[in-house]
Amino acid sequence: MGPRMPEAPQPDTRLDELAARLEHAAQQLRTGDLPAERAAALVDECARIAAEAGAELDRRVRAGDSAVGAPAPGQLALGS
Repeated sequence: MGPRMPEAPQPDTRLDELAARLEHAAQQLRTGDLPAERAAALVDECARIAAEAGAELDRRVRAGDSAVGAPAPGQLALGS
C-alpha cells in the first residue's frame, strides 16, 4: 500500500476551528490594546471567518436536504 493521504478535517472540527478563531479575535479586540489599524484588520478578518462559517453551515443544510430521501423527524413530506 502507498502512503496514506491525511484525512480532511471533520465538518464539526472545521466549525470548531472557525469558532475558536473568532473567539481569539474577540479576546484581542476586548483588550483595547491593539492599534486602530490592527483592530480594523482584525474586524475584517472576523467578518471573513463568520462568512466562511455561514457558508459551511449553508453547505451542510443543502447536503442534508439532498442526501435524505425521507423527511426529517417531525416534518411532513412535500405533497402530504
